[in-house]
Amino acid sequence: MHADSIPCLLFAFMTGAFLSLPLNAQSHMKMQYPTSKRLNIADTMHGVVVRDPYRWLEDDHSDETKAWVSNQNKLTHAYLDKIPFRPKIKQVVHKLLNTPSRSTPEIHGKYLYYHKNNGHQNQSVFYRKPIEGGIEELVLDPNSFSKDGTSSLGTYSFSNDNKYLAYQISKGGADWKTIKILDLSTLKPLEDTISYVKFSGISWAGKGFYYSRYPKDSTGRELMGRAENHSLYYHALFSDQRSDHFIYKDMEDPLRNVYAGTSKDERWLVVSVAKGTSGNKIYVKDLKREGYFIPVNTSFETDYNFIGSEGNNLYFYTNDNAPNYKVVRISLDEDRPTKPITVIEQRPYALTNVKWHKGKFFAHYLTDAMSDVQIFDHEGHKIGHLELPGPGTFYSLHLSDDQEEGYFGFTSFTRPPTVYHLDLNTLQYSLYYTPKSAFNPDEYVTIQKKYRSYDGTVIPLFISYRKDLNLKEKHPTLLYGYGGFNIPITPSYSSERAALMQMGGVFVVANIRGGGEYGEAWHQAGTLAQKQNVFNDFQSAAEYLYDEGWAKPGFLAIEGRSNGGLLAGACLTQRPDLYSVVFPIVGVLDMLRYHLFTIGWAWASDYGKSSDPRAFSYLRKYSPLHNVQPAFYPSTMVMTADHDDRVVPAHSFKFAATLQHEQLGQNPVLIRIDHNAGHGAGKSLTLREEEMVDKLSFLWYEMGLTP
Repeated sequence: MHADSIPCLLFAFMTGAFLSLPLNAQSHMKMQYPTSKRLNIADTMHGVVVRDPYRWLEDDHSDETKAWVSNQNKLTHAYLDKIPFRPKIKQVVHKLLNTPSRSTPEIHGKYLYYHKNNGHQNQSVFYRKPIEGGIEELVLDPNSFSKDGTSSLGTYSFSNDNKYLAYQISKGGADWKTIKILDLSTLKPLEDTISYVKFSGISWAGKGFYYSRYPKDSTGRELMGRAENHSLYYHALFSDQRSDHFIYKDMEDPLRNVYAGTSKDERWLVVSVAKGTSGNKIYVKDLKREGYFIPVNTSFETDYNFIGSEGNNLYFYTNDNAPNYKVVRISLDEDRPTKPITVIEQRPYALTNVKWHKGKFFAHYLTDAMSDVQIFDHEGHKIGHLELPGPGTFYSLHLSDDQEEGYFGFTSFTRPPTVYHLDLNTLQYSLYYTPKSAFNPDEYVTIQKKYRSYDGTVIPLFISYRKDLNLKEKHPTLLYGYGGFNIPITPSYSSERAALMQMGGVFVVANIRGGGEYGEAWHQAGTLAQKQNVFNDFQSAAEYLYDEGWAKPGFLAIEGRSNGGLLAGACLTQRPDLYSVVFPIVGVLDMLRYHLFTIGWAWASDYGKSSDPRAFSYLRKYSPLHNVQPAFYPSTMVMTADHDDRVVPAHSFKFAATLQHEQLGQNPVLIRIDHNAGHGAGKSLTLREEEMVDKLSFLWYEMGLTP
């Protein structure tokens, strides 16, 4: 169905013209929701009056908002707790989630470093063990960072001499971080503490490192305030943060983010200045001598990603005249960069990452959203190909500086993360670690299909399920998508998806436009005025699943997170007839005000801003919050968290309140709000289990099925 028919569809629902609306099979009374007061608040934008009656919910510090959150959570948990088979689902999830795991080892000096979880810890623990054999040592235990396990270990970085480890700590899942340093000879922390850190790497050089931070927030609203004046600093070990050396910020525009990278030999400092989520300028400085930053890329129209260096040659992978990305070399002689010379030409499939190691490029491509790893020498000649264990996703390649060996991870929808040891001479690998799980991959299957979107574009999708499942019988089908910011959705295992399939469900991923599965052209086809392509791709995926019998009418659910939460919200308001259950999770749902909070302004490269008349016209057409009308909506559980400072919870608060007000039918519209959690990263095992159980219980119950 074409997008032009959407207004007619909504009119049909409002007038009751659709008699085949898939109401859930449970017998529901009309829900009584907590009071959400409606205020007479409106803005006039480009001559159009835009009402915003729940704007008061943007103030997450007010007593009224706190009371509203408490009352909504009470309703949601009371509803979920009454589901009779919830204990059974909890048992399945608990068994799958509480599985011992181990990360891909990293080789630093004479040690292997790795994360390990016994299956019951809220956060995985960081260990090390001598390469030559010996006793395992505890390096960091993030479970000691907080009493409830809601603080987590973020990005970390080893000094090039392997004497120190700098690491970030996040509290309650927030993007704000604190950096601490560990002396690796004694495994004792230094007194150094670096605060106000957000969206930052850690790049070592000399006796310290470069990091990015924002100014100190003195308002007490750091989880909501607009992120401005991102700056680069250098911290010298054993010093107070107040003496850190300021390096760079964009003096002309406070809405620019700045990041640093250093070469392995600590000669080159590479500074990236980002306009938003795509496009960056690159400046380089030779740290071995006095001098200024040298501009290497001066346009926000292209992406340049630093790979590594060899003498005066710096390597980047870029989409400059190469929408599928290529590798280029830029030489810096006499403070003037040469023009980029192509080392590895772009290919018909997307290049998503490159690792530089001892004069070799390990290039990670995607072929129909599945990993393909190829190896090139420093002149770009192909010298090898890594034959992966099967269709899936290759991740976390860690290589030794001193020996011809390394490790990598591999996963798929039906294969838990597995670690392999790699011989760099032969490119042969052997199994190093596989988790002992209650999930048996041999009992499940993933197939890839392709379908046509409304405009004829061919879209791939993955379908995973238990091999013995009778697809002719009623079963829940869960469709997931993202479609934004050049981010590809590739095959990966999760305990929640495993539980869904184990209990007889079908899990589907649609690789829709806006993502990075097929390079920059695929991404751009789902941005700005073309964003409706993303929703059309997803809605046509739902129709394909019905047409081909993968989903039965009344038994299809959709889910999306963050930008995918926008996807779920937009599809809910545009085509409520297609779905029986909807999960908009930490979603960007107010498209007219998203840029006013935290880092939201950076997403304008994909969305545009409502201050632009042209962007306003298309944002208003699909903004989930502004397209809720009186209608019979499917069962919906909006999900967010109180410490989400990426997509602030006000999006979900306002959307849920509006949806509850406009729901004509008896299907529930609930909102589930996590406490001491953020956008998703670092969430404790306990919180993850509770979320999975609640989602799967709601899914089965609203479809009238028993797992």
